Order: sequence, then structure tokens, then C-alpha cells
Amino acid sequence: MQYRRDKYGNEISVLGYGCMRFTQTAGRIDLKKAEEEIMTAFEGGVNYYDTAYIYGGSEAALGEILERNGIRDKVYIATKLPHYLIQSRASLDKYFDEQLRRLRTDHIDYYLMHMLTDVHTWERLKALGILEWLREKQESGAIRQVGFSYHGNADMFCQLADAHTWDFCQIQYNYMDENSQAGRRGLRYAHEKGLPVIIMEPLRGGKLATRLPEAAVRIFANHKVGAGRGQGTGDTREQDPVSYTPVQWALKWLWNQPEVTCVLSGMNSVEMVRDNVDTAEHTEVGELTEADEAMLRQVVQAVNARMKVGCTGCGYCMPCPKGVDIPGCFAAYNRRYSEGWSAAMKDYFMCTAIRKEATGASNCVECGKCEQHCPQHIPIRRELKAVRKVLENPVYRIARWFVKKMKAY
Repeated sequence: MQYRRDKYGNEISVLGYGCMRFTQTAGRIDLKKAEEEIMTAFEGGVNYYDTAYIYGGSEAALGEILERNGIRDKVYIATKLPHYLIQSRASLDKYFDEQLRRLRTDHIDYYLMHMLTDVHTWERLKALGILEWLREKQESGAIRQVGFSYHGNADMFCQLADAHTWDFCQIQYNYMDENSQAGRRGLRYAHEKGLPVIIMEPLRGGKLATRLPEAAVRIFANHKVGAGRGQGTGDTREQDPVSYTPVQWALKWLWNQPEVTCVLSGMNSVEMVRDNVDTAEHTEVGELTEADEAMLRQVVQAVNARMKVGCTGCGYCMPCPKGVDIPGCFAAYNRRYSEGWSAAMKDYFMCTAIRKEATGASNCVECGKCEQHCPQHIPIRRELKAVRKVLENPVYRIARWFVKKMKAY
């Protein structure tokens, strides 16, 4: 296993275990199966395990497995504060103490504000006394490092990165989201600030593994890596030429970047664990060639072949005077046609609805300022109408109403 250092010099395995997707049977986590998978990862050198309060049964399962095998102090636990449930200083202790009990530990190594949406949300937490509470927990050793996880555009990510002296952060990032979500811009911004970056959704929930269009699968299959590729890296595989799977390419694309600290994978089979561990062991920063990068761009084009709007996510149209997240709206809209309804609705909701002020297409007043700066000459006003018609359906409106009610305390 290879390791990269956090802000304080601790070595984190480049492959982290995402504990959200443990296999369930009859509504309960299959603990025996999860234990075999976690221990296989541990034996392969994985030392970073990511869970959260709202991952049903995950914290308790992880805590039991680590305790039973006597490895709690040999790994790092990352879990998350459900800040959207916090209404008082007392509730901070309530949820945190419950997490310690579930995880069977006296401290959390990496504690995140879960899905921190915007600066306003952070200010609300500060008004409830979160800064003093975190300071007390860190001074006592109950929390070692504090960070935040984020879904949304790069502008707000950068604002949040500046809003506090964080120890680390976590973003969605993969070769399809290079210019959406926080994207490469957010990754580099965090890195320049000295923040380790943990990557979630490296395979977009598995879509980059098993649900690629045939054209993309053929591009991967036809791309070969020549002899001597692993020389000097410890790679003992001497195949000539070498073929990698779509999963291996997705992970290699991430580990190729020095700004990436750790990549989380929701592994739910021993075979998957072993394959990912092997890929992590045999990938170096700067390994991908120009030909490899060009191939991946072709894959992106193949995945996006059915997309409706030719938005590259460059952000030149931003900021919108009415707060519309234009690149985010188009990214979700395109996913409707490349990956289906559920992926699109999740993306759109995360990027537009869970903020103090909504950033959806319905905010557009058709001023046209965005179109003056679009290098792709997209008729943005017209396309935002289409986004609103398709994605701001009754389900979205009900969910948005619920979020507003939740925030009205």
C-alpha cells in the first residue's frame, strides 16, 4: 500500500474504505461479510475508514469489527456530524456521544461536518457554539482533526475552505466531474491552502464501473499500455501490452494527481478489495501519459454523447446575479440523459436545493449576462427553462419545501 501525508504528517493509505455500502440482508448489515472485507483491506494496508451518523448501521458495524479484531488503534476512523439535525449546543454532545458508543472508541480521528452546504450553514453552527465545542473536544483528544464534506460548485467550496481553519476536506471528484462539483479547481484550491483532500464517489456510485455505454467500454478495451510501464514503481507485472479495467483507470486517474490524499471506495466484496488494493500499490503520481489522458477524454465524450447541453463546466458564465448554479444545473440535466432520473435528481437536489438560498434554474430572470461570457455560445436562458421543466418536478419541489422547513428554526 502507498500512503500520503495529512496536514500533521500522519500517513493515510491512498485507498480508503467507504463504509456506506456494506451489504445488507433483510434490512440488516451482513456483519460477517463486512468483517471479511474490512479485514482483507486492513491486511492490504488500508488504514482510513469512513462512515457517518446517518449511514444506517454502519458506525455500529465498523466499531464492532474493529474492536473484535483488536485493530482500533491501528486505523483512522472518519465519521461525520449530522449538522442538519443540530438545534442546540446540547445536541452536539448527544449525537457525538452516541457516535462514540456506536464506534466503541473514545476518540474520532477525522471528524467532518457532513454535507456542509454553504457559508450560511457554517455561520448557523457557529452561532450554536460549534467552535467552542470543537475546541473542547480537540483539547481533550476526543476529536483529532476537523473537516467538512461537500457537494456543490467550486465557488462555494472555495468560500467554505476559507471560512475556518480546517484540517482536511472531502469532495466528490472523478474523471466525469473534473469540471463540475468542486472539481479540479476546488481540489487545487484546497491543496494550495495545505488541506488534505479525501475523494468520494470516484466511480459515481458504480456508474463508471459497470454502467458505462458500450462505446466507452470499447475505448477502454482498445487502449493498451506498453512494456516497461511499471519500471521504477515496484510494479512487477510484465504483461505487454497491459489492459486496465474501467475501475482501475478511474482510480489511476485520481492517484495520478498529487493533490489527492485518499480515495474512498465503497467496497462490498473481497475480490473488489483485493483488486483496489493492488491498483493502489501499483499507481504512481504522474504515471498517466498524454495518450492515457486523451483516451479518458474520449470516454467522457462517449458517456456524454446523449447530453443535451454542451456545457464544459468552465464557469465563465458565473456568478449569476440571481444565484443560479448554471454549470451545476446543466451537469445534472445532462446526467438525466446519460445516467437516468435518480442520478440526475440526486445531483440537482444536492447542488441547488440544500442551501439557504436555492440555486436552481427557476431563479433565472433571463437577464442574459451569462450568455455574453459563454465560450461555447450556449443559449443559456433557453436551456435553463428546459432544466426547470425537467428537473424541478413535484418530487423536487416537495423536497425543497422540506429543506426550507428544516432550516426555519
